[in-house]
This record gives sequence, structure tokens and C-alpha cells, in this order.
Amino acid sequence: MATELADGVWRFELRGVSAYLVDDGAPALVDAGTPWEEAAIREGVAEAGVALADVERVLLTHYDLDHVGTLAALTPELDATVYTGAFDAALLRGERSPPWRNHKGALQRVAGLFTTLPELAVEAVADGERLGSFTAYHTPGHTPGHVAYVSEDLGVGLLGDLVSESDGALEPSEWVISYDTDAVLESIRDLADRAPPFEVACVGHGNPLSSGGSEALSALAERI
Repeated sequence: MATELADGVWRFELRGVSAYLVDDGAPALVDAGTPWEEAAIREGVAEAGVALADVERVLLTHYDLDHVGTLAALTPELDATVYTGAFDAALLRGERSPPWRNHKGALQRVAGLFTTLPELAVEAVADGERLGSFTAYHTPGHTPGHVAYVSEDLGVGLLGDLVSESDGALEPSEWVISYDTDAVLESIRDLADRAPPFEVACVGHGNPLSSGGSEALSALAERI
């Protein structure tokens, strides 16, 4: 089911995680849920009035089972380039494996048993790179290649798992699911400092904020 958060921004509420569709003239899928969400994502894209074949890019915040799981099942109808940070792009291309010596990397290794890598072009996005109206911001910590995307035109920040929502406020990614919590905190401060204002804050876990997104991010940066 697709819920329209703002003009050109839809949420797909999946089991335990959210994916999104954004349309600034070039429809983009934002993350893709677990491997068991194919029907829900297909239905959500259709409800948003977009044909899956017309999706031009995938703005992937990071590599995790619950964010890349359905990409393989959506092809070949989905024929779009996937953008994410360099480390996570290498994981998604199968060029490297998550490190066993990091607790989060070990979790990703186990989850990889249930992850089918998509036959899609995967490109590493540079910090500050423009993708349509979105600017990519490197926000490592939850994963080394985590990326947030902000569109001033749409007034939306795609924050992935850098933060989660709880009781209407944003909270940092927790230790158990992060590679480096110190890096998480630094990324939150950096994004709050560099990103333009946005109203809608789209998060992987918890409910998206439909207004006051950048203010909530700045409030979090001030108290961590």
C-alpha cells in the first residue's frame, strides 16, 4: 500500500521497514525491503501511478537484507541503475563480502544467505553528487557506504538507517545494527550542518516525519 507523504513522495510500509518512491520528473525507488516484499512493492509502485519499467534509478541508502532484498525479484521489469556508497556498492555487486570481524558485518554475512544479488547496474555515488533534484551525502556508520539523499525541490530527506523514528523524534542508529556508532553520530552532525532544509524525513524504521524533518535532525544533532 502506498501512502503519499507529499507531492512526489510515497511510502511503502512493509514488514518492519519502509521503502519509498520519489518522483522529481524521474521516478526513483528508495530501498527495496526484504526478499519477501515483492508483491507489496509492485502494488505500491502501481498505486503511486508509476509503471515499474519507468523507474529510472534506485536510490539505495545502504546494503542490508531489509533494504536490498527485493531488488532481484523486481527485475527484469525494473531496469534501473542502483546508486549507493562505494563500500556498499561493492557488496551489492558481489565484489567483496562483509567483514566477519565487525559485529554488523558478521550479521550481514549471515543475512547474505537469504540475499539474491540483482542483475542491475550498480554505481558508487560520490559525496555531493546530484541525481536529479537529489544531492547525495555520505553518512557512514550504520554501514561504511551509507548515503542519505536530500531534495530541496521536493522538500524531502531520505535518511535510511542513519536514524530511526521513535515517538515523533529521530534517534541514532544503535550499536547492535551499526558498524561504528561514533561514525553514526558524526554523520548525523555533518548531515544536519550541510543539508538544505526539508520537511519530510523518510526513515527505514519507525514512521516518516511529514513535516519538520530538518528541524528534527538538527535537534538530534544538538543532543548527541
